[in-house]
Amino acid sequence: MTDVTVHGAGIFGLSVAWACARRGATVRVIDPNGVGQGASNGLVGALAPHVPENWNDKKQLQFDSLVMAETMWAEVAELAGEDPGYARLGRLQPILDEAALTLAEARVESAKPLWRGKFTWQIVPQDTYAPYATSPTGLLIHDTLSARAHPRRCTAALAKALTAIGVEIATDGPAIGKQVWATGVAGLEELSNELGATVGNGVKGQAALLDFSAPEMPQLFADSLHIIPHTDGTTAIGSTSERDYTDPGSTDAKLDALIAKARTLCPPLAEATILTRWAGLRPRARSRAPMLGHHPTKPGQFIANGGFKIGFGIAPIIGEIMADLILDSHDRIPESFRPEASLHKS
Repeated sequence: MTDVTVHGAGIFGLSVAWACARRGATVRVIDPNGVGQGASNGLVGALAPHVPENWNDKKQLQFDSLVMAETMWAEVAELAGEDPGYARLGRLQPILDEAALTLAEARVESAKPLWRGKFTWQIVPQDTYAPYATSPTGLLIHDTLSARAHPRRCTAALAKALTAIGVEIATDGPAIGKQVWATGVAGLEELSNELGATVGNGVKGQAALLDFSAPEMPQLFADSLHIIPHTDGTTAIGSTSERDYTDPGSTDAKLDALIAKARTLCPPLAEATILTRWAGLRPRARSRAPMLGHHPTKPGQFIANGGFKIGFGIAPIIGEIMADLILDSHDRIPESFRPEASLHKS
């Protein structure tokens, strides 16, 4: 008998299935589109923290998940026999002026207690990383908490690891046992239609993969752009964030502008060949935080949706929190992550 049926084989659905199966539940995952489609089929995979200040439950949960990720992805890699592309090499950010330097210096101190002394927010000279990363002040922020993962490799490896521990992954079939809905944009649209009010939507993102190998370099975040060197010798750049669009799956001049910006910010990318152009929708709940807990319109069932921009970073802990609720009726979901935060947001 299937104890848990997870609808959706994106990063949230697979992570919930992983946590439940590791605790001994019999799990089935159903997704008509297959594994790792939709937002989980992206390219970037920046597992980066919020800044260490104005601490709240969302930042704490994200921190805890980033700490957990190393162990989880190592276990996945061992079971799957393939690399999910995970590595914790930190993140660089240019310090643009004196005001930014003052703020960065304050965050050096605030990171110490908030990040529990395990990771640092440092100020380093650009010479350490030039010409890959440069800065008008000659200084960079380097945090040691940030990590990266290749989204497509992550979902593929996680699916193989799940299969190895007996989880069935199918495109259709009966939904038996406790049901979890992790169906991304389609799920948010369905819920909005059922309630007659928008509780979430899809935000279009565009990204690109370039033929540039720097697998030991930290990721670079500059001028709102992520530059992520992956372990397979490629480098991802992204993403746009578009609320208005006509074709969610097409790339256009916005991506061209993003690529041009990346080449300027990271000079070694100037001659790199573009390998892949990607566009897709990412699920954004109305509250901006994920919707986790009891499903608002399906009595006795559960929802895990809305991991806009931070889905891969928080997926490890989302799986564990949802497994607590589904299997043990233990509810430790932060208030800001509950569906009500999006249903009742003014």
